[in-house]
Amino acid sequence: MSAVTAADLDAPLAAALAAATEDRLVYDLAGIEGRHDTLRRELPGVQVRFAMKACPVDEVLAALARRGAGADAASPGEVEQALRAGVPVGSVHYGNTVKSDRNIAEAYRLGVRTFATDSLQDVAALAAHAPGARVFCRLATGGAGAVWGLSNKFGCPPADAVRVLAAARDAGLVPAGLSVHVGSQQMTGEAWHGAVEDLGEVLRVLGRHGIRVDHVNLGGGLPALGYRDRRGTPLDPPLDKIFAVIREGMDELRRIHGGPLDFVIEPGRHLVADHGAIRAHVARLTERRAADGERRHWLYLSCGKFNGLYEMDALQYRLVFPGHPAGPYVPAVVAGPTCDSDDAYSHEEGLVPVPAALASGDPVWVLSCGAYATSYTTQGFNGFAPLPYAFAGGPERSGADD
Repeated sequence: MSAVTAADLDAPLAAALAAATEDRLVYDLAGIEGRHDTLRRELPGVQVRFAMKACPVDEVLAALARRGAGADAASPGEVEQALRAGVPVGSVHYGNTVKSDRNIAEAYRLGVRTFATDSLQDVAALAAHAPGARVFCRLATGGAGAVWGLSNKFGCPPADAVRVLAAARDAGLVPAGLSVHVGSQQMTGEAWHGAVEDLGEVLRVLGRHGIRVDHVNLGGGLPALGYRDRRGTPLDPPLDKIFAVIREGMDELRRIHGGPLDFVIEPGRHLVADHGAIRAHVARLTERRAADGERRHWLYLSCGKFNGLYEMDALQYRLVFPGHPAGPYVPAVVAGPTCDSDDAYSHEEGLVPVPAALASGDPVWVLSCGAYATSYTTQGFNGFAPLPYAFAGGPERSGADD
């Protein structure tokens, strides 16, 4: 695997990482805004609702709100944060199908009037605590082709979706829409094609029941572009094909519906992952013999699974070693600083080429960390503090204080 260099980064992000003398997570707000604008051009007319869980950072939410994006919130706390960041309440929906009576009532008090659902029990709770609200029913998907399938906890089969929306209508709610989620970091266009087929089937049956929804929520799943798989092979999602399949699917659903139909999409990592990076440092590069007798290099970084790189079970993040632009390199297991054995890339799969001359304290840039690094960071596992974050050309913020 070839080494990654600073030339592979956008200039503002590279400059901010180079200027950092301590560990931090750096976001490029201009890059995030640009990714949003490209998405809007690829899917004209689609309303963007940023999946807040991917990057619950006030400045990111505010920047996207200025571009016209709303928010996909999963809790009253996220609703409050979106409103503080300037997202209009009419552009916030409660996208989590898992919510208590208290959650529903609090979100309704805050002004939210559109809620996801996937069960008769949730419909009854919404009727009691969010009277007259608009609801959209999430269909279950198989998750094939995604790095994270998301196929079990949420959604219902198409036949059940008809019953759920009919019950919503009978309970005084507005059966407003349908939604899907094809899995996080979806790598195929076929997944979207299958989702459109399911959505079309439900639209036909709803029409026979006299229920006409006004929108379809295409959910999340749009991929980031800068990841590598666990063996170190670059993931190369066919983004142009995915967009083409979505556009064709929207046309097909409008045809089936036979009338005006709005579309919503909930990108998360697609907007932010490639426009965030971590400035970390080397704790130690070691060489030692494993239990099987094989000698291996281990590169221990100052951040890992529990303070920024939670998704290292499924991914290898690209690394830049700015103090060592040339080799020689040695293959190493990359691990975080804690005493948890899971705080490492898989030992049996791809090793990462790292400069043999690395010394403790040398800076390391971990790329494509803009998604979930903040939300998955613990409050100090083993005493290793969460990363503060900053912005290319902007102020530093402390993640621990938010």
